[in-house]
Amino acid sequence: MINFSIDKLRHRDSGNFFLMAGPCAIEGEEIALRIAEKIVAITDKLNIPYIFKGSYRKANRSKGSSFTGIGDEIALKILEKVGTTFGVPTVTDIHESGEAEMAAAYVDVLQIPAFLCRQTDLLIAAAKTGKVVNVKKGQFLSAGSMKFAVEKIVEAGNDRVILTDRGNTFGYQDLIVDYRGLPEMQNFNVPVVMDCTHSLQQPNQSSGVTGGKPELIATIAKAAIAVGADGLFIETHPDPANAKSDGANMLHLDLLEDLLTRLVRIRQAVI
Repeated sequence: MINFSIDKLRHRDSGNFFLMAGPCAIEGEEIALRIAEKIVAITDKLNIPYIFKGSYRKANRSKGSSFTGIGDEIALKILEKVGTTFGVPTVTDIHESGEAEMAAAYVDVLQIPAFLCRQTDLLIAAAKTGKVVNVKKGQFLSAGSMKFAVEKIVEAGNDRVILTDRGNTFGYQDLIVDYRGLPEMQNFNVPVVMDCTHSLQQPNQSSGVTGGKPELIATIAKAAIAVGADGLFIETHPDPANAKSDGANMLHLDLLEDLLTRLVRIRQAVI
């Protein structure tokens, strides 16, 4: 695990935006290491601070038959191996209070899923591990409402908080991004991230599998950097069509370097 300063993730305190990226779910060691190796090479080249992302378990699935994971301990050990192999921090989701301490033994950042961002016991359990806590903004909440999530974590003794926007519910089967929320959440004195892939999900499809619009990932990312987001969250995979989770809205890994190169230029233009 890596000890890193959260202050360096704020756009006003660093030379670049930071990136949280990786597969939606940990599918196996070989593919996780392969994805991490490629992203590390790209982010090192572009001087982008990088946090490897992978869910050790997917608890929020539309269908009971959907992939949920390869086993908690197996997946968490893979995340730990990615971190030690490449010297990068790692982030994974937790879903219940009892998972916080377990996951904290393997990763550097604990992520609170959007649907769970109001769960007080979960936020406090994550805070008490001392790890950085990344809270996804609920699709059903205003940006201003996220100050209460920050307060719960800080009052539990942990001021290492990140907030991530992932769009707002728009009807039953779509999301829309309100970029006014990014500077509003930055007013809480925490780094703010734009989730460029989940914000393009199309949930609640009749098939029971969430859809998406990955062709708009670059649009979401460019706008976020232009308005001053501290970081970006991008799920990426070498074969999204055959990914075990959220393939419909992931960025193909081969497209990542070109996108990040363009985003660095935008960042330099608006800094």
